[in-house]
Amino acid sequence: MFTALSKSLAGALKRLTGRGVLGEADVTEALREIRRHLLEADVSFEVTRGFVERVRERAVGALAVPSVSPGQQVVKLVRDEIATLLGGEQRGLDFAPVGPTVLLLVGLQGSGKTTTAAKLARRLKLERKAPGLVAADPYRPAAVEQLVQLGAQVGVPVFGLGDPSDVVASVRAAMKDAERERCRTVIVDTAGRLQIDAELMAELARLKAALEPREVLLVADAMTGQDAVRIARGFADGVGLSGVILTKLDGDARGGAALSIHGVTGVPIKYAGTGEKPEALEPFDPVRMAGRILGQGDVVALVEKAAAAVTPEAAKRLEQKARSKKGMDLADFLVALRQMQAMGPLKQLAGLLPGVNAKMLKAVPADDKRLKHVEAIVLSMTPAERADPGLLSGSRKLRVAKGAGRPVQEVNRLLEQFREMRKLLKRI
Repeated sequence: MFTALSKSLAGALKRLTGRGVLGEADVTEALREIRRHLLEADVSFEVTRGFVERVRERAVGALAVPSVSPGQQVVKLVRDEIATLLGGEQRGLDFAPVGPTVLLLVGLQGSGKTTTAAKLARRLKLERKAPGLVAADPYRPAAVEQLVQLGAQVGVPVFGLGDPSDVVASVRAAMKDAERERCRTVIVDTAGRLQIDAELMAELARLKAALEPREVLLVADAMTGQDAVRIARGFADGVGLSGVILTKLDGDARGGAALSIHGVTGVPIKYAGTGEKPEALEPFDPVRMAGRILGQGDVVALVEKAAAAVTPEAAKRLEQKARSKKGMDLADFLVALRQMQAMGPLKQLAGLLPGVNAKMLKAVPADDKRLKHVEAIVLSMTPAERADPGLLSGSRKLRVAKGAGRPVQEVNRLLEQFREMRKLLKRI
């Protein structure tokens, strides 16, 4: 999402880091450019103005600090202030000490509340919080059925709606069912509504009063742009918020919503949706996100993804095979390939590496089908051919290519890349 903004900010800051001496005029010029890029990225005017003023105040005093280049000092200040814009520090959910913790999800229709409810339930299930889902949307056709299907997909029970004509009474009954099932956390998926719809906002206020939720989480579409600020402010004033979950952070919008919501509402961003799969919800860390925006990567997130996708036993087996005299074969390569696919899209993974800028990201294939093509080629080989690629003669390569539905040139390219990779692993 932040590719365009990252590229713009990196360009502005590079001009500062390339100079040995910086004056106040240099900082002012760079900040003027940064302000323009933030406004172009749909960051609200008041948030942008406050950001630039704070950086200017701190940068002028920091220019006199010895032993560190002035440009690097300004880069650090910008990174720190972006982290502050995003909330400063990571904030998790607030769980009740006794009884079920109620999490009330609110937001516009189409912002991804129902999908986010299931993703959050899956994450809480892995954290052993015994979650349950409550359907509280009698207005959208098939909303309850969608939640039931998603609940079955992530293995979490779903309760309600008993009486669609009285949402509050129905949700109260669903809460009793959830308590009987010993759910320690209950996620209530409310109907989408506009923040200016007085009747529906009043219903939401009644629902909040009846449930006394520990958290009221706004599910906000990160692709909304400037409207996200008005939406967040409307819900904060109308019902009160304790946090935000940003969805569609993997989209191609300009990212201004993420940089504006905390500054306008004061509530932390707690989670970010990074894809459509049930596992594509991650805790939001402002410091790490600031590093991503400035092209400094996020190695911690990369390690977390790898740990979730690869079991220690599988990693050990691959390491032993790579260290062995024979080395890895194509069957091992296929296992490693599938593990990498489980970690997420290639472009997303590359963006977490330090030093990978927007220009480099353009070179990463946007279409992950190429990995599927490689998988199809390897699967079209016999076990003997995977164990010893030297057996692949011209006629065998043609058979493999036909079986995978790919040209022979791709088979040759894969074999060449595999040979180079095996050489590299032996040297290491």
